[in-house]
Amino acid sequence: MRPRLRVVPDDLVRPILEEAKRILAEIGIEVRGARLRQRLLEQGLKLARTADDAERVLFPPECVERAIESAPKSIALHDRDGRAYTELAGDRVHFVPGSSGLQVLDHRTGETRHSNTRDFIEYVRVADGLKNLGYLATAFSTNDIEPQVSDAWRLYLVLTNSLKPVVSGAFSEHGVPRMAEMMQLFRRDKADLVARPMSIFTVTATGFYRYSEDSCQNLMDCAEFGIPVEIVPVTLMGLIAPVTLVGATVMHVADVLAGLTMAQMVRPGTPVLFGGAPATFHMKTAMSPMAAIETLHLNAAYVEIAKSLRLPTQSYMALSEGKFLDAQAGAETFAGALLAAITGVNSVSGPGMLDYVLTFSLEKLVFDDELCGQALHFCREFAVMDDLPTVELVRQLLQEKHLLTATHTLSYWPRELYLPGTVFDRVNRETWLQEGGRSLDQRVKAEVERLLAIYGSPATDPLIDAEMLRIIKSGLTTDQPLPETLPAIAHPSATAGPVRERRGRGRRPA
Repeated sequence: MRPRLRVVPDDLVRPILEEAKRILAEIGIEVRGARLRQRLLEQGLKLARTADDAERVLFPPECVERAIESAPKSIALHDRDGRAYTELAGDRVHFVPGSSGLQVLDHRTGETRHSNTRDFIEYVRVADGLKNLGYLATAFSTNDIEPQVSDAWRLYLVLTNSLKPVVSGAFSEHGVPRMAEMMQLFRRDKADLVARPMSIFTVTATGFYRYSEDSCQNLMDCAEFGIPVEIVPVTLMGLIAPVTLVGATVMHVADVLAGLTMAQMVRPGTPVLFGGAPATFHMKTAMSPMAAIETLHLNAAYVEIAKSLRLPTQSYMALSEGKFLDAQAGAETFAGALLAAITGVNSVSGPGMLDYVLTFSLEKLVFDDELCGQALHFCREFAVMDDLPTVELVRQLLQEKHLLTATHTLSYWPRELYLPGTVFDRVNRETWLQEGGRSLDQRVKAEVERLLAIYGSPATDPLIDAEMLRIIKSGLTTDQPLPETLPAIAHPSATAGPVRERRGRGRRPA
């Protein structure tokens, strides 16, 4: 048995699902993408003009139910080189760096500034060596390249600096085919990319029961290329959703089910994660904290509804609204990480993020890796391990006055006791002073530099590298050269093995 969190009473699961289906059947979804809307209408769905004067596509309950049955109940991810990496299903938890940042907290200067290509490469190299992160994400934007290709540029930087799978997404309605073409270079053909996906793409529901032109096109393209998608509504409690938990959960579930249904109607069997990035809207500050305790409660609620449908899940948790790695950042992040782990969220986006997911911090990322490791360790199985009956262990204790050298202790302590790394202070004051009396700020900065120093680049076929650059350049509108990247670093510890060797707790080979 593993620890589990239940927040939705059994007698409310079905009413929440039925009310969400009723919304889709009677109110519908404004599908702003003309191609997707036409495709849905060709399959028998109907339009209805509602009070807000928008033409909305109506989804009959039986259509939604067929889509739920069609959606895979597990998603297998593969690494860049095509090897099985992990599976998203059940209560298997993977922590992933947060996404959507626009700036970085520079660990060398302490300055918060716009991010660039060098920042992104250093992020990938640090994240690649963190043992408790399941895979990577295109965590923040780089501001030194044209916006219309910056999504492909971030993906390129991940693919050339790590073998791990990645959570990504397109910034425009033209982005997915370009990025899919890049990933397909690491597979035999399009069918092989469908069979062995290396990425999850985010598709955002934009609120007011509406999917924008970009979201509609991205959803269609991902389904056609077989790229798993996470449907991520931004449910704002008290602003565009009820301030109460049940009402907000109903609206959130309806938004996700709409995206899931459309994906299955484009291509049955499209892998979909039941996701979200909810927040509460605080009227006094006009801000929407994603780390608010009510938000965490809503995350746990919609994930529980998704699990009742046996669907893979995603959430934005293990992040902070703080501006630096301080007490608030630690408290908010660990609360989210622990709740996500106990709830069994399959893909948890958040580590490394500060300030309303606007700022990414390498210092916070390495600290969060420890928090995630402890959260995953808490969820280990509660089971008998040669310790029941216990009377013989009591006899040994009374005879030896300790159990340090007992066979039972020596057998089980490596797996039962979680030993944090150097960013955590677990020594006494005397030892701490002897080791330099370093503050948390100093410890995390040193760990960032250590990870950068031991990093080794994976080998990339020069022909594939050149073709990816050609694809990116084809989307540029000017002759401005691509930003300069950091050179590859050969290191004895860097082989084809990092994907397999650096897996953290909570993940097993697929």
